Amino acid sequence: MRWVVFLALGAMLAGSASAAAATQCDRLLARLADQVADAACAESTDLTTNNPATTPANNSLPGLPPFAFTPQTDRAVISPTAHTPITKTLSGIQIDGRIAEDPTGEARILFRLPNQWNGKLVVAGASGTRSEFNGDFAWSDYVLQQGYAYVSQNKGILNFYLTTAADPLGCRLNPSSTTFVHFYDNDPGQPFTRWTEFMNEAARIGKNAVAGYYGRYPRRTYAVGTSNGGYQVRRALETAPELYDGGIDWEGTYVDAVAPNILSALPPAILNYPDYAASGFASSSTAAKNLLVTGYPPDLVSGTSSLWGLYWAQFWEVTLCQWQKRLDPSYDTYGSGTGTYSYVDRLSASDVGADVAAIATTGNIGKPLITVAGTMDALLPINLHARAYARAVTAALSEQSDEGDHDRHRRPAYRLYEVQNGNHIEAYKDIFPQLELIQPHAQHAFDLLTEAVERGSALPPDQCIPRGGSITASPPQPGHCAGLFVGP
Repeated sequence: MRWVVFLALGAMLAGSASAAAATQCDRLLARLADQVADAACAESTDLTTNNPATTPANNSLPGLPPFAFTPQTDRAVISPTAHTPITKTLSGIQIDGRIAEDPTGEARILFRLPNQWNGKLVVAGASGTRSEFNGDFAWSDYVLQQGYAYVSQNKGILNFYLTTAADPLGCRLNPSSTTFVHFYDNDPGQPFTRWTEFMNEAARIGKNAVAGYYGRYPRRTYAVGTSNGGYQVRRALETAPELYDGGIDWEGTYVDAVAPNILSALPPAILNYPDYAASGFASSSTAAKNLLVTGYPPDLVSGTSSLWGLYWAQFWEVTLCQWQKRLDPSYDTYGSGTGTYSYVDRLSASDVGADVAAIATTGNIGKPLITVAGTMDALLPINLHARAYARAVTAALSEQSDEGDHDRHRRPAYRLYEVQNGNHIEAYKDIFPQLELIQPHAQHAFDLLTEAVERGSALPPDQCIPRGGSITASPPQPGHCAGLFVGP
């Protein structure tokens, strides 16, 4: 059943809808009828998050358990304390609904179409297992104020629901937790290959929506995303570059069937952290050295708080479990152990290698791409993810040269901008003020990308963005950061 007015969006309607506004929604929904189902369309007086109705309430989709749909939480995951400055109100149309062709019924899509349009479109990925509202603070507010139309999706999955240890697909929050969650992306019919499919489908549907509302297709389309959403951007530019003009990958997940990948990198952290904590956070302990040699950044300690400890409690094991249940389901997660999971050993004992290869990031991009990553990321360590992907891009370009493509000017540009002291979770700066926020640099990188694509401006070279610094054409540290952490 089509929703004429969605409860969480009702406040967007300024008084009773005019006939013209109703016609706008009706015409747009009719154009999208074969692509978007159960759609809620509303004319908004302000599409930014200054309007509290722009992002629906958590658990506001009927018939779902708690935590399956959490828009308010999701938008704060990327950008909890450093919201994009909002200097104007933006009227336009907002639509939220399901992607009609998804057989699971979980794929969701969001459109924001400002009345003052610059002729361009931004397509956003979603981090973790978050909803289509994940980028509201970090990306939507930023690009809408520049006049872009904005489309986002949820990778074809809902989030999770609470379960018990008896659930064969249940994942505990950390090794000392009795709370278990069930991720929807571990259900049958939800292979991670869908993540790329729905990013590209959102671009196609988004262009159709733009044409229906403005009367013409966008002249430029850009992809943006953070974490797993950054992975979506990479795969989009690898698999369907014709849909985009460029992309920004903020802290994207690197996946390689040989390694590194999440299944190879997380077990050493899970295994060694308890001994490290028992040592009183001794950096000289064997456990600490094991984490560092695996590729993790140094720990930060403040009293009883540890940066590694925050990742241990909130991300390491539950993330490993989520990926292992999908990619290596025959492994006995808690019986055989999470910290002792060996990706290399499992290659000959299961189909995990083939399953990882099916979602691998190749580096063979077809349009310009910028990666922005923090040196203190302890979920997707820069040595195992951002730098590894940069090497994959270089290798892919070398292969093109070997195959006779000697026209370097035609190859898409790639840049890696490393944010010294940046980490995966912006909110951790509230606990450790030595950390740097990545969001301002990711947004700056977006502007640099569009300038390069549309005006031919030279992209600044690969560089370390020093603490307190910014991306520059003449960086003091070209290439990689010499130190992952700079104090005090």
